[in-house]
Amino acid sequence: MPSIALADDHSLLRIGLAQLVESLGNTVLFEADNGKELLQKLDKKNLPDVVLMDINMPEMDGFQTTQWLKQNHPDVKVLALSMYDNETSIIRMLKCGAKGYILKDAEPSELKAAIDAVMTKGFYYSDLVSGKLMHAINKMDDDGEGLKNLVPLNDRETDFLKHACTELTYKEIADKMFVSPRTIDGYRDALFEKLHVKTRVGLVMYAIRNGIVNV
Repeated sequence: MPSIALADDHSLLRIGLAQLVESLGNTVLFEADNGKELLQKLDKKNLPDVVLMDINMPEMDGFQTTQWLKQNHPDVKVLALSMYDNETSIIRMLKCGAKGYILKDAEPSELKAAIDAVMTKGFYYSDLVSGKLMHAINKMDDDGEGLKNLVPLNDRETDFLKHACTELTYKEIADKMFVSPRTIDGYRDALFEKLHVKTRVGLVMYAIRNGIVNV
């Protein structure tokens, strides 16, 4: 049963969300009005599995809080829950370390699917997020970016990159490629350095932009 923390400055919405989250079979560990209060309530011995993170909050917003969690508690998965559906907010939250992004007017079934996905796969990319990412990538191509940024990769790195663009976990990728999880970590870290990206989202965007995988 996943433990969930909620960060949202709208009390009535947060209370309703807490009830919904528990009705979906999760445990609400605590609630916070903003990012600063969230950090104050964190217990290193009992960290939440997932934080449902609003973006627009006073004192410490969702971007800052997600970035802090990524640096200090990378095992805590952030699922952005916002009213904003613009690609700037979505991409910025993903860059800050969010593992998924859904809108506040989403159906309860999507919230459940998102929580389940970040727990089992490590990420959740809805049609909304995928569409916004593709639009951003197309815009990069229109601006003349893209293949000119192609970096030479060896066959194993290319195979890993293709697998990284699927819903497979890193352990499952290791099984597919008949190597150890540590070797996969090595491929991933090497590509992070070569491609100047920091996340799996960055790998996927590079692969799509440069025609290594097709969507």
